[in-house]
Amino acid sequence: MQSYLVGGAVRDKRLGRAGGDRDHVVVGATAEEMLARGFRPVGRDFPVFLHPQTGEEYALARTERKSGHGYHGFVFHADPGVTLEQDLARRDLTINAMAEDEHGRLIDPFGGARDLEARVLRHVSPAFAEDPVRLLRVARFAARFAPLGFTVADETMALMREMVNAGEVDHLVPERVWQETRKALAEPRPSAFLRLLRETGALAVLFPEIDALYGVPQSAHYHPEIDTGIHVEMVLDAAAELAPGDDRVGFCALTHDLGKALTPKAEWPRHIGHERRGLAPLRALAARLKVPAEHAALAELVCREHLNAHRAFELRAATLLRLLIALDALRRPARLEPFLAACAADKRGRLGHAQDDYPQADYLRAAREAAAGITAAPFVARGLAGPAIGQAMTKARIAALRALKAAWPPAG
Repeated sequence: MQSYLVGGAVRDKRLGRAGGDRDHVVVGATAEEMLARGFRPVGRDFPVFLHPQTGEEYALARTERKSGHGYHGFVFHADPGVTLEQDLARRDLTINAMAEDEHGRLIDPFGGARDLEARVLRHVSPAFAEDPVRLLRVARFAARFAPLGFTVADETMALMREMVNAGEVDHLVPERVWQETRKALAEPRPSAFLRLLRETGALAVLFPEIDALYGVPQSAHYHPEIDTGIHVEMVLDAAAELAPGDDRVGFCALTHDLGKALTPKAEWPRHIGHERRGLAPLRALAARLKVPAEHAALAELVCREHLNAHRAFELRAATLLRLLIALDALRRPARLEPFLAACAADKRGRLGHAQDDYPQADYLRAAREAAAGITAAPFVARGLAGPAIGQAMTKARIAALRALKAAWPPAG
């Protein structure tokens, strides 16, 4: 029985990145032997165990055989005769198919270290094509490693296109699509995820609402990049910079302009009312992928209200209050920040505007504070009751916002 450190921990160590999970493969052991040594079983489909002291994951070396379509269409085989190289051969990319023994010596049968050095994402074997999730994983790794200069090998791109053409991607379950997408939206360069899916044809299958944005023109005066799909890519990357690791903001960036794909061509390049048009495709996408309720709710707010946020300085006090109420920002102040981050990303996600300030954010924060500072207590003390309290509070909040607007920007 011998164990090896495998996968991402080995890859990231060689990249000089902070280590995440440490996964191990055990060769020459049975499940019964693992249990006898105090390991706790956690695997449902194949033998995976947690170390009794460290809690790290140890899996018995295994092979897999295609038995059907999609992610679940596999039969796994694990016994003491399965070698480390056989286990590594079933992995997706060469950079994830390296191992280290207990002395830190590298075992690299598929050239992962060479591909790390060359900054290449390359599939291990033709078996890659048997699991459509791997296409999403490669796209996610592209989003993670694009800032380091990684590209996808030509032969891997060709194989992924073949997978899409063969209909393998059609068998992906929504939960797994969302799981990989959510991770990609939290990576440093999520635009790479989108581009790779589009280049392989998978975007049209999995995200037709997003794919439809490419080729839709916008006014060059406001959007020098012109193409709406390119704009969404730029907004995604701006969101990753403004709210690192926040997949809620990433999902808002991804879906904020879906309505532009529904603008009649006769109206191009203008998109009047696109924020309302975008709600139906957003809801359809969120329902299909079973997106968490808070992600979907925040994305709807950004889709519907981002233009009001951009025009914040022009809004009348009453309209400004309606915006804050629509955001539920008076009761839930924490919701305001991801909304503002997504709106700021929309402004920055334009050619030549990547470093633009977004002064509307400070103004809207101040507006929230001014409106939230009006409470019911003084009106109750004056003897008001029932609806009269709410009416008085609304009037006082509008007055407070009018005063804020008149005094903005604050001195100093």
